[in-house]
Amino acid sequence: MRTPKDVEEYFTWFPQETQEKMKQVKATILKAVPRAEESISYAMPTYKYKGLLAHFAAYEKHIGFYPGSKAIEVFADDITGYKSAKGSIQFPLNKPMPLELVTKIVEFRLMENLKDPKKSK
Repeated sequence: MRTPKDVEEYFTWFPQETQEKMKQVKATILKAVPRAEESISYAMPTYKYKGLLAHFAAYEKHIGFYPGSKAIEVFADDITGYKSAKGSIQFPLNKPMPLELVTKIVEFRLMENLKDPKKSK
């Protein structure tokens, strides 16, 4: 697997419609946590602030959103309409991105990071 040099390069690897969906997710994360640091980790866009907020990645038919297992547990009722696993949710590309849900999850992750004194350095 190749690794992009930055998020913008990563976006260029995908069709325009997929890029638009990823830009929506990126903008939503940065609106929820304006001080989030953007990077590439595990070859995908990654957002951190006092710890991991979320990763996301594009696939042929969905965007995988990776906020960690605790967020998946907490938002289990909100994600029943999506495929999910222990630490991930799949948002289908043929439907609108659930940006309000992304905001709620990222805000939850921020609160978790701020509560953990090990991450507040």
